[in-house]
Amino acid sequence: MIRHVVLFTWSEDTTEEQKAALAAELAELPGRIPEIRSYKFGPDLGLNPGNHDFVVNADFDNEDDYRVYRDHPAHRALIDAFITPILASRAAVQFSC
Repeated sequence: MIRHVVLFTWSEDTTEEQKAALAAELAELPGRIPEIRSYKFGPDLGLNPGNHDFVVNADFDNEDDYRVYRDHPAHRALIDAFITPILASRAAVQFSC
């Protein structure tokens, strides 16, 4: 199994409406991309200073399925429309689990 973890920090002018719209779109991805085995996401709980604002955690059966997700038009469109406009920074890792 491949796990994909992405941490986001939003720009200071990001609105609650933009965050809600992103979450709604993320919730639709598993129905659009059947290669996704597990898909979880959410805002940081604010328990520690300096954390990122938001996380996406996705599981795939193998590397090929991850690549399908990575390059899928629905995923790319979501990034362009809902993430890029509010993004300050991003960190990501993929690992075998």
